[in-house]
Amino acid sequence: MSADLDALAPPLDIGAMHRHHHRWLVGWLQARLRNRADAADLAQDVFLRLLRQPEPQAPRAPRAYLATIAQRLALNLHRRRSLEQAYLDALAALPPDAMPSPEDQLALRQAVAEIDDTLSALGPKVKRAFLLAQFDGLGYAAIAQQLGVTPRTVVSYVARAMAQCCLRAP
Repeated sequence: MSADLDALAPPLDIGAMHRHHHRWLVGWLQARLRNRADAADLAQDVFLRLLRQPEPQAPRAPRAYLATIAQRLALNLHRRRSLEQAYLDALAALPPDAMPSPEDQLALRQAVAEIDDTLSALGPKVKRAFLLAQFDGLGYAAIAQQLGVTPRTVVSYVARAMAQCCLRAP
């Protein structure tokens, strides 16, 4: 039934949506991010995402639709910045002779961001289980207790995360 409704929805006029809602979206984002430049960048990213969709349909509630996309992008921005700050903190703790070259630093940043994206796409519990197993060295029973799932579920989570990371590896 929903496929029938989708077929009846008109195609999305991204230009018109941009003209009618871009200013509102920037203001909405700025109120949440408290940064005009980040708000403007994310608003453009929202419309870029719409442009990349194969056959976008006009949403019934355009502002709610745009806000949902923007919220997800804002969470990704926050997560990426937190990750970058952790990386910079780790670099600052290194002795000067162990500091990687700028090229290696860039490659590391890109690899970490890619792994984070891969794990985040699997869901928060899968990502957390993988990180607890790989970086904190916790056993599956301890992870299961923390996540409120069975150890067998943790095995499945970690296997899915590992498989996904292996598929993304060059």
